[in-house]
Amino acid sequence: MLRQLIDPANAVTAAGLVLSVIGINCAIAGLPEGGVAIVLWALLADHLDGVVAQRTQGRAAETGQVGKNLDSLADLVSAGIFPAVTSIIVGHGSTISVAAGTILVVASALRLSYFNVFGSPGGRFIGVPTTYAVPVTAIIFLFRPVIPAATFPNLFAFVLVAIAVLHIAPLRVPKTAGVMYLVVTAFCVGASIVLATRT
Repeated sequence: MLRQLIDPANAVTAAGLVLSVIGINCAIAGLPEGGVAIVLWALLADHLDGVVAQRTQGRAAETGQVGKNLDSLADLVSAGIFPAVTSIIVGHGSTISVAAGTILVVASALRLSYFNVFGSPGGRFIGVPTTYAVPVTAIIFLFRPVIPAATFPNLFAFVLVAIAVLHIAPLRVPKTAGVMYLVVTAFCVGASIVLATRT
């Protein structure tokens, strides 16, 4: 199994997974902004692994299948489990934060499982991709200083539930392509720097 990580694209995916785990650890340690900053780089890894896979010559079909499933599991951690854990941490284990986190994780797992079976017909995703939860989480935390402390946990929980609904909604979402890759990269780098300085 470990030989599958010799594949460059799978190695990038695994690196993103490692970053997500570090981000979760930061949230648990009481440094949620630092966790978000790190997981933004996991999102960049998620965008990069596909590019690397396309440019890897002679890649075995089985390696590609392993990579596809590894990618989905990594997305579940970065865009499902991480925001859920962060919500529970900032909400101090409130019923609302636990419920929101649970709903997001279940919706993320369902969305990713559905994608692995049905793909993206017509070149469009069905439902909002799970990875969108990461920049949305970053935006919420970027505005945290101007949001009342008592309001922030419930607002974050509400946003996570809204994202969960969009994950499984019958929406057709175009894939990220062209200049949007640059936009996502610039946002991830810029937001991670700002959030890291607040840690």
